[in-house]
Amino acid sequence: MSNDPATSAENPWPVRTVARKIGDWVHRLGDVWVEGQVTQMNARPGTQTAFLTLRDPSADVSMSVTCPMWLVRELPTPLREGDRVVIHAKPSFFFGRGTLSLRADQIRAVGIGELLARIERLRKLLAAEGMFARERKRPIPFLPKGIGLITGRASAAERDVLANAQARWPHVLFKVLNTAVQGSQAVPQILRALSILDKDPDVDVIVIARGGGSVEDLLPFSDEALCRAVAAAGTPIVSAIGHEPDTPLLDHVADLRCSTPTDASKRIVPDVREETARVRQMRDRGRRALHGWVDRETRLLTQLRSRPSLADPLGPIERRLSDVEMHRERGRRAMLSLLAKDQAEVANARGKLAALGPAATMERGYAVVQFTDSTGNLHVLRSVSQIEDGAQLRVRVADGAVHAVAESVEPTTPAPEGDRP
Repeated sequence: MSNDPATSAENPWPVRTVARKIGDWVHRLGDVWVEGQVTQMNARPGTQTAFLTLRDPSADVSMSVTCPMWLVRELPTPLREGDRVVIHAKPSFFFGRGTLSLRADQIRAVGIGELLARIERLRKLLAAEGMFARERKRPIPFLPKGIGLITGRASAAERDVLANAQARWPHVLFKVLNTAVQGSQAVPQILRALSILDKDPDVDVIVIARGGGSVEDLLPFSDEALCRAVAAAGTPIVSAIGHEPDTPLLDHVADLRCSTPTDASKRIVPDVREETARVRQMRDRGRRALHGWVDRETRLLTQLRSRPSLADPLGPIERRLSDVEMHRERGRRAMLSLLAKDQAEVANARGKLAALGPAATMERGYAVVQFTDSTGNLHVLRSVSQIEDGAQLRVRVADGAVHAVAESVEPTTPAPEGDRP
């Protein structure tokens, strides 16, 4: 093979050469153990070879398998489509048609115990990754505007969910996608339906429903690919698989686990009768609370109105008015008394001042003589020695003043000692 020249547009290989080279590489792989699910089986009586199609349950991949007819007949239990098997085979490339198949020499059915053990290992793996954690579960809307339903076509689960949900809330809207719910096509179809509904903006919650069944029938709902897709979905997922004892891994990953499809219909939509009764009850409570508040405030207003200050609002003002008048009269009398006292004191002081002042003396005939000094200032004349003959004098009497000139100055002769008083 290594001696073959390289290919080019001018030097292409014939088909037989390419087929031969692929066959050589396939034959080098050797014997392998393969696990899968039987999706098709053609074992006609009278033929020596049985033809099977083996599919990977977690991916859309399948291979053809051929085996001797006696190998199928000698199995402990009859081989059926949907069974999981482990085969020992050698890859074989059919040169004439250019197809690849597995030539089996051993077929072993996977028992229930082995299936349950694998599901348990997967459960522990998903739990360790936190996919079962309560914190990641999303709440289900109280009244979703649209509900996606993934279930089998014309199944009892579909009828239960639709009938019970519409009986509880007649205006609920469903978008139903029918898929296979068991067998080799179940997981791919459910994944496609889940992707479609998860992208739909009118779907607020998705229900995956199926009736009860055997462990083999419920295997698609413990598939790892489906569990991871449900965990990654942006829309809340409700699992309604089987009956109460049935617990596939989907129940742990979903945001809400319902024991039956009927239970799911009761938990995804409220009961219109219950909600109407609850609204009526809350309305009655509100009415009673409002009436109680109004009655309480009315009693409070009645109590306030019965108080003297509000029962006779002008009475206190009138009583205070008389007090104000009395105090004002007292103040007026006190002020008048104080003014009379002060006026008497002023008159007394004025009388004393008048008696002691020169005006009263001058009214009795006395006069005050003033002279002008050299600088022109007036001074009271107290002695004849202060002036000379011809001095200008000012004589002040009670009702005016008289100007005079001193013609002569006559000192007073002192009286004898015996004549002095």
